[in-house]
Amino acid sequence: MKKIGILYGQENTFPQAFIDRVNQKIAAEGIKDMMAEAVLIDTVEQAKSDEYAVIIDRISQDVPFYRAYLKNAAITGTAVINNPFWWSADEKFFNNALAEKVGVPVPKTFILPSSLRPPDTDENSFRNMKFPFNWDKMFDTVGFPAYMKPHDGGGWKSVYRVESPEDLWEKHGETEHLVMMLQEEIDFKEYFRCYVLGTDNVHIMQYEPRNPHHLRYVLDGDPVDQKILDTVHDYCIRLNKALGYDFNTVEFAVKDGIPYAIDFCNPAPDADINSVGEENFEWIVENAATMAIEKAKQYKKGQMNLTWGSFVTDQIAPAKKAIKKAPAKKTVAKKVAVKKAPAKKAATKK
Repeated sequence: MKKIGILYGQENTFPQAFIDRVNQKIAAEGIKDMMAEAVLIDTVEQAKSDEYAVIIDRISQDVPFYRAYLKNAAITGTAVINNPFWWSADEKFFNNALAEKVGVPVPKTFILPSSLRPPDTDENSFRNMKFPFNWDKMFDTVGFPAYMKPHDGGGWKSVYRVESPEDLWEKHGETEHLVMMLQEEIDFKEYFRCYVLGTDNVHIMQYEPRNPHHLRYVLDGDPVDQKILDTVHDYCIRLNKALGYDFNTVEFAVKDGIPYAIDFCNPAPDADINSVGEENFEWIVENAATMAIEKAKQYKKGQMNLTWGSFVTDQIAPAKKAIKKAPAKKTVAKKVAVKKAPAKKAATKK
């Protein structure tokens, strides 16, 4: 029996909808040896965990025990979505650097030392750091106003808009042991949040991050220039291919017609019907279910079934890639959740 499990925490609408949809599709396809359920953990013994062919991970970022469980499951063959080894190593500052390498525009960004020294360190632990730190170079490059956010955070936690050096230092003092990024503000006209499943299944949603959380998904927005949508779609594919996530959201702020990737490390993204809306919820439930079933069909018992991004795979086997390179394949978004503008460029609201 190939079992598809979902590991989740406080969310209520997506997990059961996903389980029900997977089982409905399995029945419709007449598949006899497959089922979906909520993951149930009894004991976790090293190198012994072959109960699930596929696990959708929605909570291990908050529960270290679950992350250890998933790594153990992965090494025995479970296709964990998303790859728990890469997810553990990934962070937003590195992602910005990777985005530049794959040709996706990102805001100018610097990483800052933590306000408080890490535990068990003293002044001798920082002898490789110049004092005073070159704050002026950062301020001149990024400008004000700017944003300060954790280099490996998520969920819009500990995100600050800073107006001046003095404002930054005051707010930086509140962050204590967090390692923060100082990032250029993009004064955007359009903003998008995109579901990306695999490397080429993209669902673009209009989004307004300045609204309260329950009003951020724009369900009836103005038409958007198709050229911008096509660029956003292309950038989603570039980023997810490099990162190797099976289930992600990517956010873009558009300034002067250029989409800047703002946040693209969301391996357990919001999928609550009460925030994303019915249409977006239906898309993610249906397409996540389809992806999980395909992963289960491809599952090979006892082998590694994880997805790894091109950032990793290109380093492991560059010679093999040089010998035989697959022809470029044009990919098309399955569906765009925003209205398309006519041939003539349409105006957009601020």
